[in-house]
Amino acid sequence: MTLAEINAYSRDQFVEALGWVFEHSPWVAQGAWGKRPFKSFDDLSTRMIQEVQAASPDKQLALLRAHPDLGTRAKVSPSSAAEQAGAGLDQLNQKEYDLLLRQNTEYKKKFGFPFLFAVKGSDKAAIMDALKRRLQSTPDQEFQIALGHVFRIARFRLEDIIQ
Repeated sequence: MTLAEINAYSRDQFVEALGWVFEHSPWVAQGAWGKRPFKSFDDLSTRMIQEVQAASPDKQLALLRAHPDLGTRAKVSPSSAAEQAGAGLDQLNQKEYDLLLRQNTEYKKKFGFPFLFAVKGSDKAAIMDALKRRLQSTPDQEFQIALGHVFRIARFRLEDIIQ
């Protein structure tokens, strides 16, 4: 789809086309729709990010919690599955999988949301290293780091669908 098409969409069409970009959080697209017309891809991306930044901490936390655990073998959205597969998280051996599961559980217990990492362009070793390192963050630091990764994930997804 093109930016011109996006600018011409009705609210329902816009949410249908872009509501999934922020994992299970169509409210982001619903809010951004009113900021049309978008002057550029960057303007669209920025406006969607601003919707999240303007949201309450509880709404931001719900957005973080809407993401799946990385490397999970449970059902995830098609976009999450493809992103994780691209980073090799679908090819973990049992030892790697067990370590990732253990660290994901520790992370979620400490911070209250899953470990978030924009995996595009990374490999499983870099991701697992980041998880180990980020377990040392404070809750406030990690909340902001996780939101930053959500913004990167959304931007990657937009890049994949907008011509």
